[in-house]
Amino acid sequence: MKSKTKLRYIGSFVILLVLLFVLVVWNINSGSIHVSVGDILRILFLREGEETSYQIIWSIRLPRICAAVILGGALSVSGFLLQTFFNNPIAGPFVLGISSGAKLVVALSMIWLLGRGMSANSAVLILSAFVGSLISMGFVLAVSRKVKQMSMLVISGVMIGYICSAVTDFVVTFADDSNIVNLHNWSLGSFSGMSWGNVKVMAVVVFVTLILTFLMSKPISAYQLGEVYAQNMGVNIRLFRVALILLSSILSACVTAFAGPISFVGIAVPHLVKSLLKTAKPLLVIPGCFLGGAVFCLFCDLIARTVFAPVELSISSVTAVFGAPVVLYIMIKRQRKA
Repeated sequence: MKSKTKLRYIGSFVILLVLLFVLVVWNINSGSIHVSVGDILRILFLREGEETSYQIIWSIRLPRICAAVILGGALSVSGFLLQTFFNNPIAGPFVLGISSGAKLVVALSMIWLLGRGMSANSAVLILSAFVGSLISMGFVLAVSRKVKQMSMLVISGVMIGYICSAVTDFVVTFADDSNIVNLHNWSLGSFSGMSWGNVKVMAVVVFVTLILTFLMSKPISAYQLGEVYAQNMGVNIRLFRVALILLSSILSACVTAFAGPISFVGIAVPHLVKSLLKTAKPLLVIPGCFLGGAVFCLFCDLIARTVFAPVELSISSVTAVFGAPVVLYIMIKRQRKA
């Protein structure tokens, strides 16, 4: 049995890595200008090739692909942390309104800065999104203490999301025309327009947070078996819960700051990864979630920019198409068990 289990784990990660490689090549290859696989390999590894193709790959497509991989993985891990925190399979940054709170504060910050002729740098965007995430998380925590039913918690999160989105739309309506264009494109959710500078910042923030999350694997594993068990194993529950909130908020804030709100990735991917691995062990699920989120977002981004080209869909619309059925399945399955 142990050998079969190990083979399943190895096979699952091999599948995710192969899918990731295929989608990276496919995303580089797809677009208004076709580049053959041979040319792609020469441009990537030998740094030589036709100038136009070289610039398109290195300046436009690769930063976007890296952003989709990093932010998709971050959003998936954030969803796993929230599901662990609430012991709820459909808890996620988007459903609980955390992404909408981050979106509201980022929008307010962008309008305030742009109105004074200043640009919002990466640090300001991440900090604003983090503050918004914590505010929304505070409301969700307050509600979770009052209600015990999963459905009520989800409904409360959706309502918080609607309120934040409504206030954001109201604020954008009275912003300057140039501000509205920037905010409208960002608020729909997209990986377009990424630069290597953006990728470097998000990579540092996300990977430092992921390392801290991975180091918490043992406490998370104990917490999954119940608070009493975790306390008996020496876990400081109050400190642990604060750490989970901060780590999940940083990850979801980074995603919202750079790509806008992205729906259902944080719920659907952790569930799919756990189903693939047949385990909920954090040591395996955390890296699995990161790879799964990267694959899921790369696939959705490919569809968003190619299906109706040259018109590009918002990434959140595509992730909802594929992620929402998974959430419905989880809810139906949970209802049957109840």
